Amino acid sequence: MSNHKHLLIWITVFALALSACAGAGQPKAAATDAMMDKPTEAMMDKPTEAMMEKPTEAMMEKPTEAMMDKPTEAMMDKPTETMMETPVPETMKDDKMMSVPAWFGAALTDVNRGETFSIGDLKGKVVLVETLAMWCSNCLKQQKQVLALHAQLGERDDFVSLGLDIDPNEDGAALQAYTQKNGFNWKYAIAPAEVSRELGQLYGDQFLNPPSTPMLIIDRHGEVHPLPFGIKSAEALLKALQPFLDEGM
Repeated sequence: MSNHKHLLIWITVFALALSACAGAGQPKAAATDAMMDKPTEAMMDKPTEAMMEKPTEAMMEKPTEAMMDKPTEAMMDKPTETMMETPVPETMKDDKMMSVPAWFGAALTDVNRGETFSIGDLKGKVVLVETLAMWCSNCLKQQKQVLALHAQLGERDDFVSLGLDIDPNEDGAALQAYTQKNGFNWKYAIAPAEVSRELGQLYGDQFLNPPSTPMLIIDRHGEVHPLPFGIKSAEALLKALQPFLDEGM
């Protein structure tokens, strides 16, 4: 009987031990389930280093719509080299961009007609200019060739001859008498000092030396073409002028 009693006691103790072990295991399982169902805030706020250092292939291969639709400020502020190097087409250049000599705007008085004009007023015409002085014999010979030139050309609205007296000691009244005496009926004017100065600076000091019979042609576009020095015949003048007379605007 004693042995049987001891066996019952050990069975009871073993059963109580098993029951205690089973009760202790249940809270741990519950805690594990809770962690699976609801990650902690720390896990949500701080991604792992692997997530930070290695983006997924989808992220690398497909940029977001925001990246495609909105260029960065750097892209907007710095044009490409191709954009910077592309020249402006000639057709887009305005005539106003061309440099115009200051003397084109100087007020001149035609002593034969009493009219005030400027070289700029003659744009679209071909203009033959001679710098001269009344005391210069070579100038007189050259002007007689211009007179012959006018006879060959006849009346033309697109051609103007201009004699510019560059001697500061000569005046308009004397120049008018000089032209009338010789039958020179084209435009003549006393050159202002600033005009004479600029002619010498732009085209050479010889343009201030009347005996060298300096002359130049201004074409329809306002470009200046100096002629060779020395007396030029009417035929030589016509040959020099003809390409510009034949040229349209």
